[in-house]
Amino acid sequence: MQWLFVASGGALGAMARFYITAHLYPVAGNRFPVGTLIVNLLGCALVACCYVVIVEKALLSPHWRHLLVTGFLGALTTFSTFSLDALLLWQNGLHGMALAYVLCNLLGCLLVVAASWYLVNFMLS
Repeated sequence: MQWLFVASGGALGAMARFYITAHLYPVAGNRFPVGTLIVNLLGCALVACCYVVIVEKALLSPHWRHLLVTGFLGALTTFSTFSLDALLLWQNGLHGMALAYVLCNLLGCLLVVAASWYLVNFMLS
């Protein structure tokens, strides 16, 4: 049953991401990805709210975490999950691990995107 919550939330999150980015594109065009920035900031705000309400305060059933956090916010932006993971490491006193996690994600993902871009371009040329 959990997969149904994740899938439903994911569909809604993907549609929300599309709607937000499509409607914000005219603001800056391709000069600055304002839509992506907005969904990342929104996702980070919402993941914190959901975590407190669902996990820390237990005001909603754990099924809501599958629907909202994993599904909706996972499709809206994975940056929200990354940010929550980093915050939880920091709050648990694992400051070095939190910093390493942030740096590995940011630098690692940039390097993988660049390497993949060059590899595919090389293979298709």
